[in-house]
Amino acid sequence: MFDWIRKLRSSGAERKLLAWHALGRPAWPMRDPSAFAREGYGRNAIAYRCVRMIAEAAASAPFKVGPHDHPLARLLARPNPEQTGVELMEAFYGHLQVSGNAYLEAASIEDAAPSELYVLRPDRMQVVPGADGWPIGWEHRAGAQVRRFERDPVTNDAPILHLKLFNPSDDWYGLSPMEAAGYAIDIHNAGGAWNKALIDNAARPSGALVFTGAGGADRLSDDQFKRLKVELEEMHVGAANAGRPMLLEGGLEWRPMSLSPSDMDFIEARFAAAREIALAFGVPPMLLGIPGDNTYSNYREANLAFWRQTALPLAMKAARGIEAWVGDRWPQPAAVSVDLDHVPALAMEREALWARVGAADFLDTNEKRRMAGVEEPERTCG
Repeated sequence: MFDWIRKLRSSGAERKLLAWHALGRPAWPMRDPSAFAREGYGRNAIAYRCVRMIAEAAASAPFKVGPHDHPLARLLARPNPEQTGVELMEAFYGHLQVSGNAYLEAASIEDAAPSELYVLRPDRMQVVPGADGWPIGWEHRAGAQVRRFERDPVTNDAPILHLKLFNPSDDWYGLSPMEAAGYAIDIHNAGGAWNKALIDNAARPSGALVFTGAGGADRLSDDQFKRLKVELEEMHVGAANAGRPMLLEGGLEWRPMSLSPSDMDFIEARFAAAREIALAFGVPPMLLGIPGDNTYSNYREANLAFWRQTALPLAMKAARGIEAWVGDRWPQPAAVSVDLDHVPALAMEREALWARVGAADFLDTNEKRRMAGVEEPERTCG
């Protein structure tokens, strides 16, 4: 191989770019995305609601593709036979919030422009780094089936868009809000499990039956102990037995051993964990109905902050990523952005802007249109 390269160089022929592109081994993520989906999204109501709110809000912000009749606009509106554009992007944003990574596959016939887009599950994807450490491919594993996607070493075109959140300790995978809120999610889940166990145990804290037998006896016989244990399990455990009085005999005395929920302030601890989860995802607690720390004067202000600080930056990040990924796959390149004029949550901001621009008498019509973000009408020659 190297002899052939030396002959090519010494022949005086026209030089062309030659890339040595050897695929390496897939690199596993440091964390398990399926664990985040199971423990965080699947078993925690606060994290579930945060992910849903962010994914649905960001997916409802429509993309604006220029020129307006570009094939990419139709592809984003109907990416595949099973999903609409909103459904595709909702799944894409959801994976990004849960695992910190999101993957889009561009399917095409041979080397043609993309004809369909699909979201791939992050727990099935692995980055394949090259010799210099940069990703040169990806592997998708579904059971025993393995598909490998490779980046073109000359054009850098890739069938996969890997969008990730910033992670200072990993070169290939992003850091999810779910992982940052991991301790708070564990506390919140443990609080729910504790409450559930309390209900299962007749809504009473744990305690001990102390035996003070007559005649100096300090313990029950084996038969007495077994009979008492069976009676407690059958007659005093479970929600159906809540409130049933306990009949003690033979020197038995009930002594509570744990603090009551009010003494432990357990409910407030769960609220604090819920606020920390919302903080990690960037969702104002007011929008989730969590009491305390309501730093916004009203619901409308909190909703606007959610859109400006969380949903729209995510949608803009995806728009720029899609443009850089497939925007130049057609003879006429496409520009992708978020159409802010069609986001209902920003209606009041637009009205205020139009009022200020309309009142500026020192500006001409075209200057006002530019400040308002409205395209100027095309001029016709006649």
